[in-house]
Amino acid sequence: MIRRLAAVLTVVLAIAAPEAAAQAPASPAPKVTVSHGLTLLGALKYGPDFRHVDYVRPDAPKGGAVRLHAIGSFDSFNPFIIKGDAADGLGLIFESLMGSILDDPSAEYGLIAKSVEVPDDLSFVVYNLRPEARFHDGTPITAADVVYSLETLKAQGAPHYRFYYANIVRAVAETPHRVKFEFTGPPNRELPQITGQLPILSKAYWSAREFDKTTLEPPLGSGPYRLASFEPGRHVTYERVRDYWGARLPINVGQNNFDTIRYDFYRDDTVALEAFKAGEYDYRLENSAKTWATGYDFPAFRDGQVIKRDFVHQRPTGMQSFAFNLRRDKFQDRRVREALAYALDFEWSNKNLFFDQYERTTSYFSNSELAATGLPSPAELALLEPFRGKIPDAVFTTAFEVPKTDGSGNMRDSLLKAQLLLRQAGWEVKNNVLTETRTGRPLEIEFLLVSPLFERIVAPLTNNLRRLGVQSRIRTVDPAQYQNRVREFDFDVIVASFAQSISPGNEQRDFWSAAAADRQGSRNVIGIKDPAIDALIEAIIAAPDRARLIAASRALDRVLLWNHFVIPQWHIRTDRVAYWNKFGTPEKQPGYGPGLFTWWVDPEKAAALDRRR
Repeated sequence: MIRRLAAVLTVVLAIAAPEAAAQAPASPAPKVTVSHGLTLLGALKYGPDFRHVDYVRPDAPKGGAVRLHAIGSFDSFNPFIIKGDAADGLGLIFESLMGSILDDPSAEYGLIAKSVEVPDDLSFVVYNLRPEARFHDGTPITAADVVYSLETLKAQGAPHYRFYYANIVRAVAETPHRVKFEFTGPPNRELPQITGQLPILSKAYWSAREFDKTTLEPPLGSGPYRLASFEPGRHVTYERVRDYWGARLPINVGQNNFDTIRYDFYRDDTVALEAFKAGEYDYRLENSAKTWATGYDFPAFRDGQVIKRDFVHQRPTGMQSFAFNLRRDKFQDRRVREALAYALDFEWSNKNLFFDQYERTTSYFSNSELAATGLPSPAELALLEPFRGKIPDAVFTTAFEVPKTDGSGNMRDSLLKAQLLLRQAGWEVKNNVLTETRTGRPLEIEFLLVSPLFERIVAPLTNNLRRLGVQSRIRTVDPAQYQNRVREFDFDVIVASFAQSISPGNEQRDFWSAAAADRQGSRNVIGIKDPAIDALIEAIIAAPDRARLIAASRALDRVLLWNHFVIPQWHIRTDRVAYWNKFGTPEKQPGYGPGLFTWWVDPEKAAALDRRR
């Protein structure tokens, strides 16, 4: 509105005093940079003439089938709305303007877009589309489809789209293959890139359907795979598009090598593991330390038909935690939350349950330079000082540490510290029950889980809580019920993971902002409503350079940690993968994941497996 008013005043003054207007210096047009990609860190790794990424075999053979697994069920092929349970693998169908790669994680390279134009004032971004880009029905992808995608996702898509794209005012189709996105708010280095992540929908296809409804009609996409067959809730198969328009793009060369990709759905991971051992699917990313250490001693592994491999990665590990629901009155006092953290004996659990595979997480940005360490730097203090007295004093005076034990199982010292904090917060033990002095209500906590495998991990924590007088219990529900309860914030404590990238930005609003706290389905499952945190989120989003992004991220990290919104859990710097020995793999591993879709089926290995089964 301010820009439009200024434009009107300029016209009026020019009419009233043309001589003065003629003498007024014109505002210089912003400098526009045209590129084949975008990055938030220095320079792009790959130049405009690159032929393929480094971690693929360019001539990898096409063919064969890979079988994967998923936990739960599905009742929809619309992954863009909050309703229903979308099937795994739908990302194989849909394309975006730009694509990411696994060895330049802060960058995006042209996919549907062949080039991107960004002005130095970051007020807009222009994407020039590839004329050859097509949907699976052969119709071209045009700027009208891009405009429709933005408008539809913001109006009818899952709520996080409105937050993620909040500062995109509008999209304008300047030509059939040129689209401009106009931005609002202060300059935002991330906005051009998150615009490039926009999934592109066919306007002709979706305009004839109800976008905000679940559907089991195979959707029209533009990606390397299309949906081939399915049985609701049980399995879904994707087939490679033989005439895929983007197959020869440098970003895709050597990838998407399987002819078919099938996902089988299992009720829980225990059943899924047994199915893997029986050869019902081919590739398994293992999340259980105990299973990785003890669960693969079976004949096919011993004779080399199944391979276990640790892939070291460089990804930020984020924060996996026991997350409190602050919408419950019992968790409103920060001292209560801090006290409950003393009941987690990580050192004992790591030794006795995890086979010493994990490290304790002490940051929301762990395994990255964004993690807060020591005391705040001058740049961090400049962001934090306006909130002195409104955020925990320890943010300024003390380096954050998680409670530690000697691993023996003797929790006496930790529980005494917890009792002191609880007493200060107005709770005392009466008849072995922790009771709030003011109201007489007991402290009861339910841990809501979706996987039975996690019960053995939570059980020691609930036992220690009972020693404090807390009436704690575990409730494990099926995936559909779990998703609904979390979506509606119907829980006390859940296991929540907050994944982070090396370039955090607009998604932080969905994690921590007050605006997201009451929005059903948001990722602010904790229910945080804090003006200081809101301001630090905006500081991250508006950071004009890497140094100030790091300072803002570390400042936010400190405030989140010292508010004790969660009990931090643990992380590992490897991906634990087991697979049947039927694959060929590139010589070089990408730094940010195993890179399954750069693998291929080796006909000789596959035939040898078939003979032995």
